[in-house]
Amino acid sequence: MNLDRKFLVALMPLVLVACSSDKPKLEPAKLVDFQPAAKIEVRWNEDVGDAGQSVLFPAVTREAVFAANADGKVYRLDRNTGKRAWRIDSGFTVTGGVGAGEGLVLVGGEKGELAAFDEESGKLQWQVRVSSDVLSAPKVADGVVVVRTGNQRITGLNAKDGSRLWLYERATPTLIVRSHAGVLIRNGLVYAGFAAGKLAAINLKNGVVVWESSVSQPRGNTELERISDITSLPVADDTQVCAVAFQGRLACFDAVQGGAMWTRDVASDKGLALSGKVLYLTDTDSNVLALDKSSGASLWKNSQLSLRKATAAYLLDDYLLLGDYEGYLHVLKSEDGSLVARRKTDGSAINFAPMTLGDGALVQTSDGELYSIAIR
Repeated sequence: MNLDRKFLVALMPLVLVACSSDKPKLEPAKLVDFQPAAKIEVRWNEDVGDAGQSVLFPAVTREAVFAANADGKVYRLDRNTGKRAWRIDSGFTVTGGVGAGEGLVLVGGEKGELAAFDEESGKLQWQVRVSSDVLSAPKVADGVVVVRTGNQRITGLNAKDGSRLWLYERATPTLIVRSHAGVLIRNGLVYAGFAAGKLAAINLKNGVVVWESSVSQPRGNTELERISDITSLPVADDTQVCAVAFQGRLACFDAVQGGAMWTRDVASDKGLALSGKVLYLTDTDSNVLALDKSSGASLWKNSQLSLRKATAAYLLDDYLLLGDYEGYLHVLKSEDGSLVARRKTDGSAINFAPMTLGDGALVQTSDGELYSIAIR
């Protein structure tokens, strides 16, 4: 019963729109003509197969790109050309992946499967079963594999054999938003956002909670209105960690002690990007905002992607790169948010922010096309 209710909450925006029949229906912003000041160049693209109902991420190492599809196929591709080095069958429906590092390629499944393959050969190193479905990419650092499951538990496993080192679990509300957000590992800490607007910093080695803080407090009269889950990854540097809640607030904390630095009433289910003194946010309406990292003060706002289900931004040199629900890539100037370039991919949704690939970026669409791109 609880599981069914969690799936219902994933459709909540549609439910809320349907209940507001007395209001005019809002449409996604139309793409307007503009004078390009930059160009998106595709260096290579490769089809790795459909993600199904999941959100699957590629992974990048110094040697290769790894990607997976819902049917369980996992690929190793050359970073520079996209040429396939190997393809393996995990043997299960992949719903969380791909993670890579320390010689391992990691994918998780809908029945709690978690498999680790050798990065060079694709040979299975170990496979275990965790407590619930894996909805996000497993991470590995300092000999520890960290996996987050759909029941809000986080497990630390020995990277050598998959044996469990620690388990973090916490009480959750009756209704939670089903999310593909995983964990962020930095400086020996695992940062993760949870239901009811909680952000935790967990010791990577032993799973002990270093600190826990509230990003947002539930507000409203109904269970749906009171949802304030953190459904995207936190961002962090050496001094500060920031997270944003769905139907909630944005907050930044001291990265080591967890003390609150500032909060702001803005909500997002897409996520954040952090660069130097600036924090970039894609809010729940797909407006893109630049904020002062030290105070949360607004620097600029771009509403040209409103309601287009824009991803979080990826920072590439002096630009921000975002995808949308129709498979378009958009480039904004990081200085002022002006639109400078656009390019369509395969027409299927881009559900997560692009990621670093050398001096460019890597993008995966929901239909499984991988694009290595540069901005010129």
